[in-house]
Amino acid sequence: MAAFFPSHRPKCAEWNAWKLIERGDMIDEARGPIDYDERGTGPTLVLVPGSCSTGAAWRPITAAWNNQFRCVTTSLLGYGGTAERRTPLDASLSINAEAVESVLCKASGKVHLIGHSAGAVIALSVALRKQVPLASLVTIEPPVPMLLKASGEDQHYDVFRNMTDAYISDFESGNAEAIASMIDFYGGAGTFAAWPAKVRQYAVETTPTNILDWAGNYGFALSELSLAAISIPTLVMVGGASHVAMKRASGLIAKSVNGGKLVTIEGASHFLIATHAIEVARHVAEHVHRAEVM
Repeated sequence: MAAFFPSHRPKCAEWNAWKLIERGDMIDEARGPIDYDERGTGPTLVLVPGSCSTGAAWRPITAAWNNQFRCVTTSLLGYGGTAERRTPLDASLSINAEAVESVLCKASGKVHLIGHSAGAVIALSVALRKQVPLASLVTIEPPVPMLLKASGEDQHYDVFRNMTDAYISDFESGNAEAIASMIDFYGGAGTFAAWPAKVRQYAVETTPTNILDWAGNYGFALSELSLAAISIPTLVMVGGASHVAMKRASGLIAKSVNGGKLVTIEGASHFLIATHAIEVARHVAEHVHRAEVM
């Protein structure tokens, strides 16, 4: 199956017209810089991390590939060196999608888009927007509560809604470490406490940014019908030990996308790109190699 191309003028043509400065480690735009780093040779993979993270989160995965791919990494808005562009009044997911599209345009050519967690939600948005060509798509544990709601999975939707409402309320009440409850929802009790102090501190510092991420997620109208518009090879990955609501959402994505395939990493939970890097890297590599010859 070939990459799709938009029928209108490509986003990348517009990007080339108004971009300002390109540096090896950054894209400088009028609305602020965007992290950009590329290493290796071979098929091009753009890797988008989740909330409270940067492109460095992909190092265990890229190391496992041993230079068989050209790996481009970035950070979502408000993380790493990527400037925030959203506000509490406008936290639209499309603003993050536009930044990732700039990364795709700079990477250029035949690109495989891979996202984890919030980055996987953005990857889905980019695929649906069809502003840039994609060779294939990989989503790893995207939290998509609105897909659950649109599919009548009210019980699973409520799990996400209750978790985020409680977490955000706790933070607004003054608990600086309120984000720990969200991390433990994803990884299991004690996950946050087990993280290195530097990682915990970064999550705490970027809590307001993560809250904007969730506002964008809840404003992202996603359904099984809309997902059917994605017709490129798509790999959906989920942890076997992840919350049942997350597993249900991943199953719906794989079922709805044309050419979707679901892979479950047994024993893994949400942070599988770190805990099960070898297995994740193997499945992604196999997917990319298959897509390259389609």
